[in-house]
Amino acid sequence: MKKIMVIGISAGAGKSTFARKLGEAWNLPVFHLDTLFWKPNWVEASLEEFSNAQQEIVTQDQWIMEGNYSNTFDIRAAHADTIIYLELPLHVCLYRVVKRSLMNLGKTRQDLGEGCKDKLEWAFIKFILTTYYPRKRKMDERLQSFQAIGPAKKVITLKSKKEIQSYLEKVCGYAHP
Repeated sequence: MKKIMVIGISAGAGKSTFARKLGEAWNLPVFHLDTLFWKPNWVEASLEEFSNAQQEIVTQDQWIMEGNYSNTFDIRAAHADTIIYLELPLHVCLYRVVKRSLMNLGKTRQDLGEGCKDKLEWAFIKFILTTYYPRKRKMDERLQSFQAIGPAKKVITLKSKKEIQSYLEKVCGYAHP
């Protein structure tokens, strides 16, 4: 595994933390798609800018790219050898999003674009609630099409905090306190 996509069912699935831990353990560069998409003060990059930034990354020998962004999924999938998919329950994702937002309110997290201060908005919570189950169905299709590209394409699905922790312990020697 040298070119890894970390995707998830929703915000709050743990993509950023998982990618960071994997990158540290394997000494791989980690790229957070939110930092490529969001310009200061929550201004969206154009699709062209966002796509070009990913096109540059995928030419590197090794990388971990974290984030969903379905409109550029194919750019990453064409070059990735592995997708790690985190599918935690809706209530866990919602809890984590609320907790993370409240803990970081007014601060810019390292996995967000520069100058994008964390906030908690009803529109984002509503987005998570209304897209979770349709996204779940769509992710199944995406993962199947990724594996259909060829036998060298690997999908790893982790569906609980316990499975995620066990995987990190197995492949990285991580032990969570």
